[in-house]
Amino acid sequence: MARTSQPVDDDFDEHIIDTDISVEMRSSFLEYGYSVIYSRALPDARDGLKPVQRRLLYTMDDMGLRNDRGHVKSARPVGEVMGRFHPHGDGAIYDALVRIAQPWALRLPLADGHGNFGSQDDPPAAMRYTEIRMAEAAEAMTASIDEDTVDFKPNYDGRETEPVVLPAAIPNLLVNGTTGIAVGMATNIPPHNLVEVVQALRHLLQRPDADLDDLMRFIPGPDLPTGGKIVGLDGVREAYATGNGPFRMRATARVESVTPRRKGIVVTELPYNVGPEKVIEAIKKLVEAKKLQGISDIKNLTDRHKGLNLVIEVKNGFVPEALLEQLYRTTPLETSFGINAVALVDGQPRTLGLKELLTVFLQHRLDVVRRRTTFRRGKAADRLHLLEGLLLALVDIDEVIQLVRSSDNRGEARTRLMGVFDLSEAQADFILDRTLGSLTRFSRIELEKEADELRATIEQLEEILGDDTVLRGVVSDELAEVAQSFGTPRRTVLLESAGQTVTATASLEVADDPCFVLLSATGLLARTTDATPFGDVGNRAKHDVIVSAVATTARGQVGLVTQDGVVHRLDVLDIPALPPTASAPHVQGGIPLRELLSTPAAPITLMSLSDDGPGIALGTRAGVVKRVKPDPVLTRDAWEVVSLADGDVVVGAAPLATGEEQLVFVTSDAQLLRFDAGLVRPQGRGGGGVAGVKLAPGQRVVGFGVVGEVDSALAEIKRGERIGRTLVRVAGGF
Repeated sequence: MARTSQPVDDDFDEHIIDTDISVEMRSSFLEYGYSVIYSRALPDARDGLKPVQRRLLYTMDDMGLRNDRGHVKSARPVGEVMGRFHPHGDGAIYDALVRIAQPWALRLPLADGHGNFGSQDDPPAAMRYTEIRMAEAAEAMTASIDEDTVDFKPNYDGRETEPVVLPAAIPNLLVNGTTGIAVGMATNIPPHNLVEVVQALRHLLQRPDADLDDLMRFIPGPDLPTGGKIVGLDGVREAYATGNGPFRMRATARVESVTPRRKGIVVTELPYNVGPEKVIEAIKKLVEAKKLQGISDIKNLTDRHKGLNLVIEVKNGFVPEALLEQLYRTTPLETSFGINAVALVDGQPRTLGLKELLTVFLQHRLDVVRRRTTFRRGKAADRLHLLEGLLLALVDIDEVIQLVRSSDNRGEARTRLMGVFDLSEAQADFILDRTLGSLTRFSRIELEKEADELRATIEQLEEILGDDTVLRGVVSDELAEVAQSFGTPRRTVLLESAGQTVTATASLEVADDPCFVLLSATGLLARTTDATPFGDVGNRAKHDVIVSAVATTARGQVGLVTQDGVVHRLDVLDIPALPPTASAPHVQGGIPLRELLSTPAAPITLMSLSDDGPGIALGTRAGVVKRVKPDPVLTRDAWEVVSLADGDVVVGAAPLATGEEQLVFVTSDAQLLRFDAGLVRPQGRGGGGVAGVKLAPGQRVVGFGVVGEVDSALAEIKRGERIGRTLVRVAGGF
């Protein structure tokens, strides 16, 4: 039994009530569980924020800590939130503030931090050492909050009010995700790409009956702040359909030479919520326990400029690809994420699928825009009402002045104005609040112009309120503006397959069939067995074209020439194969060059490393031309093929098929020079080339290429003949 005491009279006599302990525990636990669920752990499905996060953003907005102003000590908003709205410890509030400022935690950070806000492995500095202000995205979350767009409720002591939900122009719950553990339930939602979510929302506005397949055309899967890869999308689809489902996250890693004689595994992106120190610790434990062999060293070369760079050196005699597969199986380089989309809807915790999450947000935005429009219409109508009264009074301003001067007090003047000019009390007060000087300065034309503008504004606002289609159009346009302002490209690569990394043993089973390696203008690489890789590219690779293709075999190697005059060796097996129906690399089939190479130089062309032909020809910005044989250096993955002068770069290069082709220079002053490739003597790798085109002062080469057969009309042009204003010169030699 439990006993409780209560004062029953002024003498503070105690009245002891016997209560069954099971009843008391049940009641107390339910109150505690309710508090945790609704006041701490679960986000609202409308703005995607937990109470402490909402209070932080509202407080910073109320304090004026906007993106265009200076940072302030983090302790200031933390103290304001704790004193006004959040009756919990400052440690929990500061932790929430830190999280919304960390770019590796949120896909779209809501706070702009200055100072040590920690890392994926290390905690932040104390709040007295860091500074904070709202991010630009946070201002979109609180925009128009003072226009009666959301409801307010009393704070914990009833002295102030706080918003129940923020207007939230950004679909924050899906974009930034959330995690929380309540009593008897939990939530775990991964971040997504803002542009993709907005596209799905706009599609759903136009077609409310859209099914999951329609929406997944716009949102194929999560987009994690740390990038990496998602392996297998069956769990993602299950989660989008039911609100629950797992998927696997994998680090982005590549095999490259870390020393002249040793290969290594370079990790550039890690799974979400996994830090490099966690990976290093796991690898060291496996090595010490002799469960992992073949690793000679591991270095964390991460910095703020280059980003994550974890280098795992592999001992000679071990296959790096097989070791990487073992690391995926046994370390946090590959881990799972369980989606559990639980959020508050109408004050009740619910498990939501993708369409439900989008629908709840859209209904919220429709309500916000409707309330905002009503507020603005009311403001415009009030202003118009006052102007109409003033315009009426200005018709006979002398009588107004005489009436006011002859009145004994303000009340009498108000009453007489209302009776003589048929004004409302608000109109009469507005006139009485004007000074005599301001009444004489008022321009009737300007007032009538303002009144006409107000009438047009009111008409537009009433159209929004009266037509649901127009209202949805406003919401759609505002979402498009949000995507344009804050949208960024996708970071996480989605893989449909089971995601098993190809081991060294498995790679031997790949037939050494002929294929083409393709390079696109956006830096994507792919391989295909299509015998006509330059087939109708425009129809199958929108916004991208193939700039280079080289014939090779599936287990061969190709070279990539970059702008700095270096050839990089690439294994064809590392380049993903396109489906038989596709002939151009695209986002779903190609692989970004940055995942295979770490060079900052732009790619120029592909070349064969096994061909005994005439090699390649290249031209530089300074007008230098060079022919060079591939001659790969067996002990290196990259080697120089031309010695460039300071400030010079390669502007074009292409393989030669016969050595009888034509080489073409195009200069910045609209000059074109063509000549036979046979006129250029081949040089070794260390050669600097020869003069190819004479440039006028201040001009440069903007294009260089190789053509096989010159058009007949061009071939008939004689030396020095002018075509319009462009001079085509045919070189006779060097």
